[in-house]
Amino acid sequence: MHSKQASTPTQPDSIPAIPVLCVIGTGLIGGSLSLALKQQNYCGRIIGAGRSEATLQRAKQLAIIDDYDTSIAAAVAQADMVFVSVPLGAMSAVFEQIKPALKADAVVTDAGSAKQQVVNLAEKIFAEHSQRFVAGHPIAGTENSGPAAAFAELYQQRRVILTPTTHTLASALEQVTAMWQATGATVERMDATHHDKVLAATSHLPHAIAFALVDCLASMDDIDEIFRFAAGGFRDISRIASSDPVMWRDTFMQNREQILEMIQRYQAELDIIYQALQSSDAASLQALFTRAKKSRDQFV
Repeated sequence: MHSKQASTPTQPDSIPAIPVLCVIGTGLIGGSLSLALKQQNYCGRIIGAGRSEATLQRAKQLAIIDDYDTSIAAAVAQADMVFVSVPLGAMSAVFEQIKPALKADAVVTDAGSAKQQVVNLAEKIFAEHSQRFVAGHPIAGTENSGPAAAFAELYQQRRVILTPTTHTLASALEQVTAMWQATGATVERMDATHHDKVLAATSHLPHAIAFALVDCLASMDDIDEIFRFAAGGFRDISRIASSDPVMWRDTFMQNREQILEMIQRYQAELDIIYQALQSSDAASLQALFTRAKKSRDQFV
């Protein structure tokens, strides 16, 4: 593949915190990070990289990135910070392309929504450089994808979870933390395994429910009428079924055990409702609904 380069943009008056940032994957997540950091003059130059030249050209047209390179290795070789925002199934191949091109002091971070597998890959592929890898997960997003979906405010007042290991350099952790704080996000730290358990409950299970609900209704004979008369509750719960299927396929496979456990727990709750309806047990239904309302009103 060939490269496309553009002129270096005008530098801000002060020295940027990140002289050169490489964003691998310039869609909603990577593109929004780039726009937020540009808004703060946090980077001297942002280089996009990825498989699709059309996507990279679109990101440049939208001023998400300053330059791009269709060679990940060539783009990474110039970078002081590398942000990897690709589906989890592509992470291993991307890490392999990154490894030989990294500057000795470059920091690498990611946006994958399952962390233990990513940490394992980084330690295996990057070896000693894994000390400069900081696994991360921004808890933000929309059902839209691609460069046109990116916006600078995506991370404002949102949480970003970082999952460093005992080998992670404090300086690398500080740099990634500061980068996310510059976007307006609140940064928290968590063990990778615990992260995967928490996100299986709060993000992955809701996506499973949304995908299953829409697929279930779509298979009914009167599908047109069902969707035509769908109320706000259906739109709310089904919205995330418009999310990127490839990204969520990879997330489910990477966090398989934790999601299986949460699905079993949810099925048990559905069984309680099913049994209550079957036996016309209104009291049990009301008790479950009351507990759920109380919990949501307390924590959300």
